[in-house]
Amino acid sequence: MRRWVLVGFMVVLAGCTEPPQETGFAGLAGVAKNESGVPFLQPGPGERLTFPDDFGPHPQHRIEWWYLTANLETSDGEPLGLQWTQFRQAITPRSANAEPPAADTWPLEAAWMAHAAVSFDTRHYFAEKLARGDVGHAGAQAEPLAVWLDDWQLEAGSWKEPWRLQVAEDGWSYDLTLRVNGDPVAHGDNGFSAKSADGEGSMYFSLVDLQIEGTVTLGDRTLNVTGKGWFDREWSSQFLKSGQQGWDWFALHLDSGDKLMAFRLREQESGFRSGTWIPDDGKPVALQPDQLRLRPANPGNEGFPRQWRLEVPDYGVELEVSAPPGDYLNSGLYPYWESPVTVAGSHSGEGYMELTGYGD
Repeated sequence: MRRWVLVGFMVVLAGCTEPPQETGFAGLAGVAKNESGVPFLQPGPGERLTFPDDFGPHPQHRIEWWYLTANLETSDGEPLGLQWTQFRQAITPRSANAEPPAADTWPLEAAWMAHAAVSFDTRHYFAEKLARGDVGHAGAQAEPLAVWLDDWQLEAGSWKEPWRLQVAEDGWSYDLTLRVNGDPVAHGDNGFSAKSADGEGSMYFSLVDLQIEGTVTLGDRTLNVTGKGWFDREWSSQFLKSGQQGWDWFALHLDSGDKLMAFRLREQESGFRSGTWIPDDGKPVALQPDQLRLRPANPGNEGFPRQWRLEVPDYGVELEVSAPPGDYLNSGLYPYWESPVTVAGSHSGEGYMELTGYGD
């Protein structure tokens, strides 16, 4: 559910020198319109997920993303972390059933950004791509499932069939097959995930049990990898609320078979927490802010906190979450931390951690 790092990146693609001045939670919900009078839509409680449609784009919402993190292992038993993300930001809203503008008019109704990263043996490989929407370089569709930006491509006949993900950069690449186990997990109120005590939020669901195999090439070394992945889909028309400084997000695969998603949005005085407990043998449970404790293990340290304490007392969860040695900064237009993590304490396991809004 996260990834507010793309805020304002369409300014770069549009060639503007000054970003628009917004207020509150970006001042966007239900107010911005295009020349046809089409408003941006903002999710709220009571909205429901629809499959397979929600794997595709939501052009009447301002921001959305497709997001994969994976904890993999080489044939020699070495851990390897991997990320792939594609963001879409609408500059002008468009109804879902409207025809896109003609490509030869060089439209700028939406901008796209894609991130890819591999973390292996204390090294972090990261790349970023940008594209205008509606001119053929980037896009997404629900069925057959496809999300692409130039030669970075995710494809499948449908979301329930095996996916193929291909990314190639100078000096490194990966080619993976992903198999989906289980149904999508709806976070929050049947898919509406609140992001503040005032009720702002987004639609958010995950596939939490992806089995992955394929190859990762780093320089002249090609590694056969297998492991598990976590895939997020989220969309909204709101950015961070005024006063919210950044984001801490965790997706954890516990060796018990249980899974946990947890996040907090930091504010000067406190912050907003939420999450989902996903038991191995039961239905997902939306966690309320008072059910979740989340804090850095060494809160006085500067920079990105590498060790965390995460507790869900109602389910006997007391975790120590740690990033491995190395620098896992995604140093794109909007830098943020994205690293694999290991889990110890009441449960063991592994997963991923994303941190934004620290330092400069």
